[in-house]
Amino acid sequence: MPADPPGAKAKPKVKPCPVCGKPPEPRFRPFCSARCRQVDLGRWLAGDYAIPAGEPLPDDDDDG
Repeated sequence: MPADPPGAKAKPKVKPCPVCGKPPEPRFRPFCSARCRQVDLGRWLAGDYAIPAGEPLPDDDDDG
């Protein structure tokens, strides 16, 4: 098998559907179907995807 010539672009890896892991369909990318797209939207709206928060920073607007 010949090596790729220098400067040749590598074919990008296709990531699987984030919901079910199947290969994505071009018209629903990055999902494999309209169903998985809706499942993901439902998860966002339900608050399932959240960034954990740390301790709140002290407020710099002290009144005293």
